[in-house]
Amino acid sequence: MLTKNIEKLTEVLLSLAANSTANVFDDIVHNCVESLNANGKIIFAGNGGSAADCQHLAAEFTGRFVLDRKPLPALALTTDTSALTAIGNDYGIEHIFVRQLMALAGPNDTFFAISTSGNSNNILRCLNWCIEKNIRSVLLSGNDGGKAKMLADISLIVPSTVTARIQEAHILIGHSLLEAIEGNLNIG
Repeated sequence: MLTKNIEKLTEVLLSLAANSTANVFDDIVHNCVESLNANGKIIFAGNGGSAADCQHLAAEFTGRFVLDRKPLPALALTTDTSALTAIGNDYGIEHIFVRQLMALAGPNDTFFAISTSGNSNNILRCLNWCIEKNIRSVLLSGNDGGKAKMLADISLIVPSTVTARIQEAHILIGHSLLEAIEGNLNIG
């Protein structure tokens, strides 16, 4: 099973590399560097396994990844269980991220939506709010990008319909972004 899944992931990654993602990747790095250089932050949201990816990546921004450098401002909207349950109870699950985004996002921030389908209502609400408030947005998705693809400023779509392969590719993309961002910032 492991060898089979490695082969399937390799196919997905080779397809991703062949789909001219370099320019999209560079645009995402540029947006994040621009945000961070302007004292903005990176804000992540996603559901399920994507929520775990949000937390993982935000931790590597605020902690470290490759370089021993100053912490970079990033947060995952998936981590505050009191906010998630209160907002979910009072307004519905479709509002759990957008209410936090409304309270925490500023004009120099970049919002990352991580969604394997691109169709989660709570993610779509965030992307619509980003449009209204002119907040930069990035989508990491799979399948065809779903409805979110049309709302995000930049979309990087993993060419797979298998959730596990999409999530595995997302963490590789996230790690690659961190490495590139660290290499492009003037940080100590």
